Amino acid sequence: MPVDTQRSMSAPPEVVFNTATDPDRVGAWLPEPLLAANDRRAGDQPLEARWAAPDGWSAVLRVDEVPAGGALARLRLEADNAPDRLTGIAEEALTCLAREVADNLTAG
Repeated sequence: MPVDTQRSMSAPPEVVFNTATDPDRVGAWLPEPLLAANDRRAGDQPLEARWAAPDGWSAVLRVDEVPAGGALARLRLEADNAPDRLTGIAEEALTCLAREVADNLTAG
């Protein structure tokens, strides 16, 4: 059963998306079972990425612009876990992504 989480970030959508898909940064936020994903590809939308691992884990990250500025990162995570546990993993992933985005902005 998939879970959906979202988080606002104070950065342009392109910065959030590029940070999330940067091979040097993906390990800091993407749940560990997806780091070995054999299927990483662009999604159906311009700022969308998908990961699928052989053990049944999958994720879709979509980043949208927020009208007042910034970005909204939406993460759909699916795995054979209890929904409340999976929700916690997804929320932690977005917290870590927000940290990576902040570090990326500070470094740049």
